Amino acid sequence: MSPYPAATVSFPVRGMTCAACAGIIETVLNRLPSVRARVNFVAERVQVEFDGAQVNPQAMVEAVGKAGFSVPSETVTLKVSGMTCAACASGIERLLARTPGVLHGNVNFASAKARVEYTPGVVDIADIVSRIGKAGFGAEEVREISAAEAEAREARERVKWRKEVALFAVSSILTLPLLAQMFAMFDVSTLDQIGQGHHSEVLPRWLQFALATPVQFWIASRFYKAAWNSVRSGSANMDVLVVLGTSMAYFSSAFVTAFGLSDQHVYFEASASIITLVLLGRLLETRAKNRTTSAIRALLDLKPKTARVERDGVFVEVDAGTLVVGDVFQVAAGESVPVDGEVIGGRSSVDEAMLSGESLPVLKAPGSRIFAATINQNGMLRARAIGVGADTMLARIIRMVDEAQGSKAPIQRHVDKIAAVFVPAVVAIALLTFGLTLAFDGAVQTALVHAIAVLVIACPCALGLATPTAIMVGTGLGARAGILIRNAEVLERARCLKTLVVDKTGTLTEGKPEVTDIVPAAGETGERLLAVAAALEAGSDHPLARAILKKAEESSIAVPAVEAFETIPGEGVSGRVEGASARLGAPAWVAEIAPAGEASARNAAEALQAEGKTVVGVAIENRLLGYLAIADRIRESSPEAVHRLRAMGIEVVMMTGDNRHTADAIAKQAGVQRFFGEVLPHNKAEEVRRLQAATPGQVGMAGDGINDAPALAAADVSFAIGAGSDVAIDVADVVLVRNDLRGVPAAISLSTATVRKIRQNLFFAFIYNALGIPLAAVGLLNPVVAGAAMALSSISVVSNSLLLNRWKPWR
Repeated sequence: MSPYPAATVSFPVRGMTCAACAGIIETVLNRLPSVRARVNFVAERVQVEFDGAQVNPQAMVEAVGKAGFSVPSETVTLKVSGMTCAACASGIERLLARTPGVLHGNVNFASAKARVEYTPGVVDIADIVSRIGKAGFGAEEVREISAAEAEAREARERVKWRKEVALFAVSSILTLPLLAQMFAMFDVSTLDQIGQGHHSEVLPRWLQFALATPVQFWIASRFYKAAWNSVRSGSANMDVLVVLGTSMAYFSSAFVTAFGLSDQHVYFEASASIITLVLLGRLLETRAKNRTTSAIRALLDLKPKTARVERDGVFVEVDAGTLVVGDVFQVAAGESVPVDGEVIGGRSSVDEAMLSGESLPVLKAPGSRIFAATINQNGMLRARAIGVGADTMLARIIRMVDEAQGSKAPIQRHVDKIAAVFVPAVVAIALLTFGLTLAFDGAVQTALVHAIAVLVIACPCALGLATPTAIMVGTGLGARAGILIRNAEVLERARCLKTLVVDKTGTLTEGKPEVTDIVPAAGETGERLLAVAAALEAGSDHPLARAILKKAEESSIAVPAVEAFETIPGEGVSGRVEGASARLGAPAWVAEIAPAGEASARNAAEALQAEGKTVVGVAIENRLLGYLAIADRIRESSPEAVHRLRAMGIEVVMMTGDNRHTADAIAKQAGVQRFFGEVLPHNKAEEVRRLQAATPGQVGMAGDGINDAPALAAADVSFAIGAGSDVAIDVADVVLVRNDLRGVPAAISLSTATVRKIRQNLFFAFIYNALGIPLAAVGLLNPVVAGAAMALSSISVVSNSLLLNRWKPWR
């Protein structure tokens, strides 16, 4: 018999550079008890036979990591059903933590989703779903679905909702006679027993029993099932409290009724009323929670179901989900764009408010990019698909917002620790209440009522919903305003910024150099100057060259041919134009062949340089033609953005690779008081780290997400201006879809408002339990009132989160 049982796992390994690496990994793994490992260097994969009683796969992964290699992980998002409170989410997280191969599991009760990072080969999605299922919950992978599947799912949800409402209606009909009796029997003259009242036989006990029994065992069967699943998985949730409280009331009343103990009270109305109120609370809570995800659903609703695609020269209507990259499609006025594309025909204005929050339409012409779900306002557009399915900007926004709504803020981790022990602590308090009341009062009935009230009023749901509902509303608001926040931690941290580093080009400025001034020398014309300059730059792809060529095209200048073109690094370009030797570049370099430049032109060039503009000289055959001034215009919104940031107590620091004169001029125009010039892209990250070491508080970075990637990664919170770049989406903590720096103070304002709402929610949740449980313990709350209070506590927290919708991005 083999000394190694048949347990086998296979997982990928990264970092091997030669066959010797494979040998190292085999040696490391074979040192583990019962392990026999074989490493395939070519496939970069390890196959291991082992005894599961002696070693687990996670130990193998850790051993590979200690040897200097890595086992790549994957992440899956699961839709989880059957959770009834935050304790359920905590229980599933503990279950995932005990699963070999699962590196991290984050369960969001408010969104009913689990995000699981796992090691493929050690565990797979089916295993994870199976384990969650065995704990009594449902789970399925979240994936892209077709329009038909989405409609079918929505139809199932509507049917489920109607069933829930019908169930509540039946429960209410059965409970109302019992509740009416309770109010009829309530004797306010006996104030010392106001917590329990006095009963008389308004309804026969057999009728009370008949009304309460279906509520307890049919309507509330879900509570019993959920409570059993919770206990079986090693945790306790709110259902446990509801089942304990109502069962105590029901079974004690059934015992009194069965044995004809007429001198003892019955509490059928308490058990039935609590169940009915909990059902009502969950219905209202579900509706309120659905409103917290309204932003993401609104984005999903914008996706058009059909598209008109060109097939053999004819446009036919097809399912939008069937489009592939390269397809040519048509968008008529008033229609939504089906996928991301590039316009190849037609001109029109497109409403991109859903993407950027900008209310003004954007003009689209051949060469312009259009995005899925934006609305064509007028004219007909023909476009070629360049992004379909999960690769559209809309899909990426939805994915980013969905991930942010499913993430946890740091403050939530502390709440989770409290929620994990909340239910056992409440059960202990209820038992203590029962014992102490019985000891001092001597009445079993009174002690029972007080214990039931304690069990019923305690609500871990309010604690569990306090943070995620605010995060969901906040990230949804951000998405509507064109502010895409990567996760809850960023949303919580952004409000702590004290310094913001901003890149100049493309952030404070438009990132599009333009010729702003043409200064011809005496006896020369601006047309001649621009023509020679354009001829010399025709062979260059430099941004300044593009600016000069664009100016020549706009001015309808005839550009002569150039010969013997040459680039002189750090100086400029030279060549022969119309048979004559010509130069364009730094004024001092140009002056070498045209030393007798006219003084007024030179003075004008120096004045333009003092304004922070880039000035180039143009000369031909020892004759100065003049100077061109090129500038990257500052965005109109940049000074306002800097002013808002300074008003928030945030110091703005500009960082640029331009010379000090240009940097100083731009800084003054933007209202920035501190700047660093001549900083190369690869040095920006080091400057950010220096600021972090020297500055109290957190340091943020705002850039275009392309050349600034290292600096964005080094910052405590990073903002990428404009979402047209994949790098921006991947690198930044916050992506501002609109090319507007005012999005940064708006994001910080949203962070502040969201954290304030989280703190309010946590205060409500804690103060509710801190006051409610003692009041119930001393008998000042009837169990029915306690049940109503418990149901309302969750609703109040979610409703308070929804008040965040009053936040406005531009103030």
